Amino acid sequence: MKEVIDTVGRRKTSVARVFMSPGKGRVIINKLPAEEYFKDEVKCRVALRPLALAEKTEDFDIKVNVHGGGISGQSGAVSLAIARALTEFDESVRAVFRTERLLTRDPRMVERKKFGRKKARKSFQFSKR
Repeated sequence: MKEVIDTVGRRKTSVARVFMSPGKGRVIINKLPAEEYFKDEVKCRVALRPLALAEKTEDFDIKVNVHGGGISGQSGAVSLAIARALTEFDESVRAVFRTERLLTRDPRMVERKKFGRKKARKSFQFSKR
């Protein structure tokens, strides 16, 4: 078994790399504790949900490098990466994560802006006269 498991999670334009090793349950995201990095409690809970479902919050030290996107996308990316790392460590949690849709990469991305329009779908104001 590997000492350090490293996985990648993506969501929107965010990319998270997770390095998971046996330890005391510390979660460090971009050199800050998880609670400090995700100031919003909901985003922090979303990011650490796989640990809670697998009941392994105290078993691993997790170091995360995350960049790109906003806080919401980053928390989703961290969640996916942690879930992948936990399944790599222990295959028995895969079924639980599958039912909770934690191993599914969310493919939704921002639609590109089209020419002749204000945004992707919004048009300029139409004047009949």
